[in-house]
Amino acid sequence: MPIPTENVGSLPRPAKLQAAIADYDAGRITQEELKVVQDEACRDSIERMEATGAPIISDGEQRASSFATYPLADTLAGTGLADNLAGDGQYFAIFTDGHHRQLPRLTGGPFKYKTYAADYLKEAVKIAHKPLKQAVIAPSMLSLLYPLDGEIEGYSREQFLKDLVNECEKDIRQCFEAGAERVSIDFTEGRLACKNDPRNPWTGRKMLDSFVELNNRVIDRFSPEERKNIGIHTCPGGDCDSTHSDEVDYADMLPSMFKMNAGYFLIQLASEKDKEYVYKLCGEHSRDDANGVPQVCFIGVIDPLNPTVETPEQVRDDLVTAAKYIPVERLGSTDDCGFSPFSIDVKPKHGSPDVARDVAFQKIESRVKGTQMASEELGVA
Repeated sequence: MPIPTENVGSLPRPAKLQAAIADYDAGRITQEELKVVQDEACRDSIERMEATGAPIISDGEQRASSFATYPLADTLAGTGLADNLAGDGQYFAIFTDGHHRQLPRLTGGPFKYKTYAADYLKEAVKIAHKPLKQAVIAPSMLSLLYPLDGEIEGYSREQFLKDLVNECEKDIRQCFEAGAERVSIDFTEGRLACKNDPRNPWTGRKMLDSFVELNNRVIDRFSPEERKNIGIHTCPGGDCDSTHSDEVDYADMLPSMFKMNAGYFLIQLASEKDKEYVYKLCGEHSRDDANGVPQVCFIGVIDPLNPTVETPEQVRDDLVTAAKYIPVERLGSTDDCGFSPFSIDVKPKHGSPDVARDVAFQKIESRVKGTQMASEELGVA
């Protein structure tokens, strides 16, 4: 069996779509008019990703406000915010270039998603000719909607977490029911939880282990056969060509992350300074039996924040090196992160979102070709 390869989720939104979102936020166009532009971007994403030769594809999250807020609001600016939420929540992350991203704030219960990822997937399956994957948000990220200290009157933290776990399970199950072959859970907050940023209070509270426990409350509701196709994605962030936690040593995070009983992991690695060090950590801490399922390590071989397109040979060489430490039957390839996890992203290092979009498809094609080359070299093609 060849080495599997899979994207994380998002693609840069075309400048036309980003402008349409701004027009919708300003009330200049209707939601129906916005949907026409979203439909166009989704169709283009699917057609171009299929053309790369990728064995599994996605719509590039062109309809989502962001990887984190799609269940909560129609747009990243907060238009169409769900019930029992206010727009003035805590920062999720402060990036190295100084910009930040903010979550809504929970004001009461019950907590319910406004939009499920399957709502997007149902549209994508009408267009796609290849198997589809869908990324969903982790309960650990959404747990940050609740105030760090104290409780909301009439809605305890534990009741919120019960509701949250139910909604996250529903999100994943609906994706499979809608036709997803794979579902990956975005867990970028994992590495950030190992950082202590005084500007961002939640990062100093050593929340990683509680995040892992919470995510397992969802993952453990699925059978081993289902969990083979449920993944976890980790990265140090990727927004406006900037990161939020790449200085955190993976040794502080990976041992805890692999305690999650998921079947595969999508791990940022192409942009790491010492990739071989992390390959070794993955080999040491990933499990060949996580409650009935082997854990496959999809190593990042593509850097979405760098406009330079990796060659297939570079991809091949990374995988061959990784195979020294990770059993080849538990090895895969991926991109370091989604190419634009937030819908409004000017991609400054690339010059424009449209250029970044063209580059993204070139990078994906290199990943696919390089992974095939590695499969041949390692004798698993």
